[in-house]
Amino acid sequence: MNPDFNKTNGLLPAIIQDAISQQVLMLGYMNEEALEKTKADGRVTFFSRSKNRLWTKGETSGNYLKVQEIKMDCDNDTLLISALPLGPVCHTGTQSCFGETDAKGFLYKLEQTIADRITADDPDSYVSTLLKRGINKVAQKVGEEAVELVIEAKDNNDDLFKNEAADLLFHFLMLLKAKGFGLEDIEKVLAARQK
Repeated sequence: MNPDFNKTNGLLPAIIQDAISQQVLMLGYMNEEALEKTKADGRVTFFSRSKNRLWTKGETSGNYLKVQEIKMDCDNDTLLISALPLGPVCHTGTQSCFGETDAKGFLYKLEQTIADRITADDPDSYVSTLLKRGINKVAQKVGEEAVELVIEAKDNNDDLFKNEAADLLFHFLMLLKAKGFGLEDIEKVLAARQK
């Protein structure tokens, strides 16, 4: 990494992105000293243009940004910092300074829909009805869908294969919720295995 601080009058824009969700959290500016402090401390430090000094995000709130990775763009004049936020990032109390509520995508929305249907206890809801039959029935359904997916994988009908994969994923999300877990829990396990 060879940042070009001369090109941008000594300050580089630093885009902060959630290491897990990939959500853009905020934008700040770093001079050379702020970048070195960020690398040394493992917490994001900016150069505050309004305070005219170094400013570590979270120094007053405790909502630090724990650095996971620092990347430089192709022109060496913009930083992309992957970080784990230790609390809300924006001073307004939201997760992102850009007003986004969630950047995790459709699977997380589906996971929330499943959780909502479990809570609502609607007798007309497939999710609620299956869950009332017990954890064994939910687990059995995951097994059935897995077998159906394997069968379709051996054939050449892509639409049937994708539909069975969707069924398996849906029921897997149900099983996770029934066991008190979510996608984030599984992501953490997978991420730990990568190290």
